[in-house]
Amino acid sequence: MAGMRARTKRLYAVGAAAILIVAAGFLASTALQRHADLFYTPQLLVERGMPEVGQRVRVGGFVAVGSRQNGDGPEILFTIEDGSGETVRVSYTGLVPDLFREGEGVVATGRFEAGTDVFRAEEILAKHDENYQPKELEGLSPTQTGT
Repeated sequence: MAGMRARTKRLYAVGAAAILIVAAGFLASTALQRHADLFYTPQLLVERGMPEVGQRVRVGGFVAVGSRQNGDGPEILFTIEDGSGETVRVSYTGLVPDLFREGEGVVATGRFEAGTDVFRAEEILAKHDENYQPKELEGLSPTQTGT
């Protein structure tokens, strides 16, 4: 490289930088595709169709009032709705978050079972608004809670 002109050295440097940027973009894209979960509401599932069997997705909406049922052992069954009239039946085995209630927002991560329209959830996230307050602190003023 000692005998190269400055212009040629810059051209090689720009070329090497471009190759590194393309490689980094490819790696980031591959990693995001592998770990990204598509988000669906019941209405989107009807409009776009069901995802591939076994594909990990997230389904979100509100837990339909009166839909929660206890299954075998720690299994619970409930329905997610989004106000469009469409619903998704969810099966989840495990402990649900404290904020999980009928009529409240929920996001379930999991897969649809082959041959059925039941969504087998692996994880449940309960949503709350910015005014959330734990049951233990309900009725207390901010000065009593130490905030």
